[in-house]
This record gives sequence, structure tokens and C-alpha cells, in this order.
Amino acid sequence: MKYAARRILALFITMILVSFLAFAAFHIISGDPARAILGMNATEKQLEMMRHELGLDKPFLVQYFNWLLGFFSGNLGISYSYRQPVASLIIPKLKVTLVMVLISFVIIVILSLPLGLRAAQKSGSRFEWLRTTINQLCMAVPAFFLSILVSYVFGIILKVFTPGDFPKMERDLFGAIRYLFFAAVCIAIPRIAMAVRMLKSTLIEEMEKDYVRTAISRGNDRVEVLKKHVMKNSLVPTITFLGQTMAEIVGGSIVVEQVFGIPGMGRFLVASISNRDYPVVEALVVILAFWVILSGTVADLINQKIDPRLKLGGRA
Repeated sequence: MKYAARRILALFITMILVSFLAFAAFHIISGDPARAILGMNATEKQLEMMRHELGLDKPFLVQYFNWLLGFFSGNLGISYSYRQPVASLIIPKLKVTLVMVLISFVIIVILSLPLGLRAAQKSGSRFEWLRTTINQLCMAVPAFFLSILVSYVFGIILKVFTPGDFPKMERDLFGAIRYLFFAAVCIAIPRIAMAVRMLKSTLIEEMEKDYVRTAISRGNDRVEVLKKHVMKNSLVPTITFLGQTMAEIVGGSIVVEQVFGIPGMGRFLVASISNRDYPVVEALVVILAFWVILSGTVADLINQKIDPRLKLGGRA
């Protein structure tokens, strides 16, 4: 419990620091938000009224704490481009991205673990070169190229879905999930290849340890030892890698959303940066940072549950 409490406290402190740095950065580069909202023809009196309405006439630290309190209560400010609350713009897009990311992560876990185990079992066989070549090819192919290829084959030729015509989740949940599935596969394939390579190396390294050799020398089946003992002892680096993957696939979704025309968080972030819509960008940056930090924290907590010897900072 102490370890979990310390990790959660570290998560909270890190998020406060990230939010402060993001707020300070966008406070500097955003110029005059009141003029950005009202335009160049606004009078000075109108600008002063807008600054007062937005709370921009207050000291910087007061602005930050007001924004932080608003962030935790769901009030993320007003979008410069849409003149709407940022939260109402982000939440629908966040739902789409989270569904796609979760589908992608499930695909990665379901395929990478048995494939990595199989690759370790068959290491050194005559078809090793073929498996290695396919694995390296999957790692090397960029997600955007896979997205174009999948869109062309399954969208245009096979007509399984219509590229660029994403059905709204509120109206057609099954159609939306089916559409997101193809995008999720494009995100997952390179990371499955990475996970298989990492897991294979970890398992082979573990198989060389003395306790494994002793178990096999006593007549235990090599495959059974691999499944019952080696796999369990290889879980810590595997879960750490999957935690990193969970964080990375959110970033990888940005390009894929652009190719598939998915109205998700990544695509919205790119559009907001282009429009200099800093309240939206600021909120999205903090949300993405929270996702990355949360993924690492969850992985650490799971690892500590598996191996209680693991403590924060390496201390007991």
C-alpha cells in the first residue's frame, strides 16, 4: 500500500508540474487571447471587457490556479476558434480515440504474447530467418503507410467500410467500432512486432539461467518450464513494455486518424495547432501527458504486485 500511495502521489505531483509548464508556455506564446477572440477591429474597451471575462486581468498564478480548478471540474476554458467550451469539444473526440486505442491495445496483447512465446520456443529452427524477416518488416512499415494500404484494400476494393465516412458512435456504435478496428490494426501491427521481439529476447535470456537448466536436467519438459516458470518471471519487463506501448499508441493514433478521417483527439489536436486555438491545445497536451504518466504508473503498480521486491527508487 505504501508503494502504491507513493506512486499515486508521484503521479499527482508530476501532473501538477506538467500542467503548470503547459499553462506557462501557452500563456507566453498565445499573445492576447482577447484580441484572438474578438478580432483586430475590436475596440480597447471591448478588449478590456473580454480580458476581465476571461480572467486575464488577474496575476499569472491566480490565473493558473483558477484554470487548474476549472480543469478538475471540467471547465477547460473557451475555444478561440469555435467560441464554445473546450470540454464540450474534446469529450466526443476523446471517446473516439479511447475506443480506438483500447481496441489496438487488446489486439497487441492478444497477438504479441502467444507469438512471442512461440518465437522463443522455435528459436534456432530452420524457419527462424523467415519469422525474423516478417517481424522486421512489420516493425519497419510506418503506420500511415499501413493506413493507406488498409483503406485501399478493405475500403475501396473490398468495400468493407467507406474511407472518410466515419459513422457517429451515438447512431451506429457497431459501425463505428468496425471502422475503428481497421485503424486500430494499423496502429497495432508495428507494436506487435516490437513486443514479439522484446518478449522473445527476454524469454531466451531467462531460459539461460541456472534454475531453468536445473529444472530441465531433472527431466522437466522444456516447453512446460517455459510456460510455467520462465513466462511468469518475464512478466515484469513485458508489462513495462506494454505500459510504454499503451502510452505510445495514443501518439501513433494522430497520423492514423488523419488518414482514415476519424474525428478523434489526435486529428483535433493537429487542427487546433493549425488554428492557434491555444485553450484546446493546452487542454489536449495535459490530457495526453496524463495518459502517458498514468500508463507508466499502472504498469509499475502491476509489476510491484507481481514482484513485491520492486520499490520506488529501488528501495525496500
